[in-house]
Amino acid sequence: MHYIVLFIFCILLFIFGMNIIRIGLFHISAEKLKSWLIRLTSSPFKGMLTGTFITALLQSSTAVMVITIGLISAKIMTFPQSIGIILGTNIGTTFKTELITFDIDAAIVPLAVIGAILILFQNKKTRSIGMAVFGIAAVFTAMKGFAYLAQPLTSLPIVHNGLLKLNGSIIMSLLIGTILTIIIQSSTAMTGIAMGFLTAGLLKLDAGIAIMLGANIGTCITAIIASIGGGKEAKLAAYAHVWLNVFGVLLFIPLIPTLTTLAPYIASHKDVQLAHISVIFNVASSLIVLPFATRFGKMILYLHNKK
Repeated sequence: MHYIVLFIFCILLFIFGMNIIRIGLFHISAEKLKSWLIRLTSSPFKGMLTGTFITALLQSSTAVMVITIGLISAKIMTFPQSIGIILGTNIGTTFKTELITFDIDAAIVPLAVIGAILILFQNKKTRSIGMAVFGIAAVFTAMKGFAYLAQPLTSLPIVHNGLLKLNGSIIMSLLIGTILTIIIQSSTAMTGIAMGFLTAGLLKLDAGIAIMLGANIGTCITAIIASIGGGKEAKLAAYAHVWLNVFGVLLFIPLIPTLTTLAPYIASHKDVQLAHISVIFNVASSLIVLPFATRFGKMILYLHNKK
């Protein structure tokens, strides 16, 4: 039982770390980010580059989607302008998936100490940098926890039987990835958990890929929630985010066996393989839609703007 409690603590620590990284970075450059979102969206391509950069900077596709929906709700930005940003958020979010595969074990404690000290400063920028540094330490501590607890957790019948089902069913893995991401509100945390089980050799790569794909669908729930009460165009942006990820997942499900076979050629460690495949999925999904961004927007209008 205590292993489950510790595992839940690691999930909460991971989410806490990601949130204070986002808050710290947002406080450093909030107004500039909003200005870029408004100005650099004259075309889907510019919007995609802007969305990618800001999402990578904030380390949160959800944060960028919430900001975008807020700007649309305030009628500062229009739904067509948001299409490129939505494509970019999916690419930008892969930076944090790659980040958590780095081996910085020796630096975790120094980062935590430095971050904690900087947070005590009165200067807002210094304090914000401290939050980001401390958040990085928290995220990597949680990732170590996922890997360490994966093996002991399998001694529990419910976890052992659950892993057997996931390893034997792509659809089950996809659903679990979606549902758990909706609950914990973080696709990166869900992918990080899968990485922990992959590193421990308890989860097959194809199941891990399916969980990652499901996490990309589950993360859309935050945009849907943020659009409530925000007006018609805000809801359209949230729906566009959902459809982009659903289309991408449907396209990639048949490719899971191929990706699993090719994975050893792109990285030697299973967690890094999953991170790279996440990049391939998100970049490919956005680039496939980019040439048809205007038509994609019209499709969303047709499906969700009926009177």
